[in-house]
Amino acid sequence: MSTVFDFSAKLNNGKKKQFADYRGKVLLIVNTASKCGFTPQYKGLEELYKKYIKQGLEILGFPCDQFGHQEPGSDADISSFCELNYGVTFPLFSKIEVNGDDAHPLYKHLKSEAGGLFGDDIKWNFTKFLIGRDGTVLDRYASLTSPESIDRDIAKALKA
Repeated sequence: MSTVFDFSAKLNNGKKKQFADYRGKVLLIVNTASKCGFTPQYKGLEELYKKYIKQGLEILGFPCDQFGHQEPGSDADISSFCELNYGVTFPLFSKIEVNGDDAHPLYKHLKSEAGGLFGDDIKWNFTKFLIGRDGTVLDRYASLTSPESIDRDIAKALKA
């Protein structure tokens, strides 16, 4: 059975990142966008990251332009926007697709492990997946779920 640690993706600086490097960490994987009503969630994500990084949390942001063309910029534009507006320090990856034939293999895996309420496809920006230290998907959260509201789940996963 595969886990998140079997995948890799390109960081927004162009370097390939093996997720095996995150083995033993709790991950929160989020598809993001800079021009979305949920974009202010970057602030809450960064707060969670700062609160829990020393305990083993990594937040991984995956910009995606599949929902209302709300992530039109280049990887450099996205990185700059996130840093300047929200002080984002967690890793951002290159823009990907999360649905359809060209969906990133990581997202195909995540969706197969934790389907959504109305089917497996990602419905909008800022869908979140909580991954345990063993690389298995613990939970999936809809866009409406604020980062602050999953603090307890993250703390529980970090203690496991």
